[in-house]
Amino acid sequence: MFNTLTRMSVSLVQKYLPSPFVFSTLLTLGVLLAGIFSTGQSLPAMVQHWSGGFWTLLGFAMQMSLIFVTGHALASAPIINRQLDHLAGLARTPGQAIIMVTLVALLGCWVNWGFGLVIGAVFARALARKVAGVDYPLLVASAYSRFLVWHGGLAGSVPLSLATGGPDLARITAGVLTDPVSISETLFSTLNLTIVALLVIGLPLLNRAMHPRQNAKVADPAKLVESHAELPARETPAQRLDDSRILGLALVVMAGIYLFNHFATKGFVLGLDVVIAIFLFSGLLMHGTPERYMRAVDESVRGIGGIVLLFPFYAGIMGMMMGANADGISLGRQITESFISWSSADTFPLLAFLSAGVVNVFVPSGGGQWAVQGPIMLPAAQALGVSPTVTAMAIAWGDAWTNMIQPFWALPLLGIVGLGARDIMGYCLIMLLYSGVVICGAFYFLG
Repeated sequence: MFNTLTRMSVSLVQKYLPSPFVFSTLLTLGVLLAGIFSTGQSLPAMVQHWSGGFWTLLGFAMQMSLIFVTGHALASAPIINRQLDHLAGLARTPGQAIIMVTLVALLGCWVNWGFGLVIGAVFARALARKVAGVDYPLLVASAYSRFLVWHGGLAGSVPLSLATGGPDLARITAGVLTDPVSISETLFSTLNLTIVALLVIGLPLLNRAMHPRQNAKVADPAKLVESHAELPARETPAQRLDDSRILGLALVVMAGIYLFNHFATKGFVLGLDVVIAIFLFSGLLMHGTPERYMRAVDESVRGIGGIVLLFPFYAGIMGMMMGANADGISLGRQITESFISWSSADTFPLLAFLSAGVVNVFVPSGGGQWAVQGPIMLPAAQALGVSPTVTAMAIAWGDAWTNMIQPFWALPLLGIVGLGARDIMGYCLIMLLYSGVVICGAFYFLG
């Protein structure tokens, strides 16, 4: 019965899910029309919101590109490849491979979503090389399931925003919160830990159960061979300088001092820039010389086409979702307020989660979604007597939940593993259903 449901889901997605670029185009046109008819704004006004948002994520797009490139270059270092292959060799059956990649990816993403993104993809490739008969699309989908826990983890933008406090927090919560909120009330609350535990226990078993009993789609071995950058010649003084380990080590030492100062002054705070620095200089250390590392980066940069192309379009969608008419009404506000109107004190956390899941399809950015919903949801929660921290975490989990049907965040992973969105999203749909039941139950009974 379950395998039949999985096959139906995979077949449905293969037939009807458009490519990520076409998907973003359809979302763009849908939000454009919805904004015109729902908020009463003119076509030129909505296009103005779109163009105004179009370039707002360029800095973030560069960060995502560097996460991919530096992470992939690090993973391509011979010593890292050997260690991953050794770990992958512990899996003896396809079921064990699915469970291992799910657990490794979940743990990595809970620590930091950028780290989990890369380690899950690279480990999936290593397992596909080692384990005969494992279904490669399911293996990759299992690695992507890690994204369900990122906003309940140490790098979640909403809980970190709450912990920061200050004027930005007061603005984004419409004055409901001004003082910092300890992560003991968000990330380490009973509610959050319960959701994380149920997903960490249930997702590996769910993913294992989805493995086809026959006709598994194994990866092409030729596409799993790691291509190593050609070693540079050392025939001239310039070439010997390019291949100097001393120069590479000097940069690594400087980076080590920078990272030591960062952690000594700010604690264990893994922002995106810090993760990129760790990937970059660890990769330089593992490859040994600037020239060898540069050649590894040249190999890695080929997979960022989707990031470069699609980030501006989703930024434009976010601009239209947040673009308000003369009365201050935006499409994002309307969606959020419609859920509020159906709420009571008992159901508010659950409906806050569901509304965040809907908004995330159009605004697949944790920080962007928090900016859209925070100023509306937290005053409403206060009026109903609902905890603002529970409401904030409901928004956070809603943002993470519908990543399973939004291919935006799968693009870096797909670039590493060489698959398309249609290959994995059928499995992700099943994960969406399971995680939705778990998270809804947690917010209804514990929120």
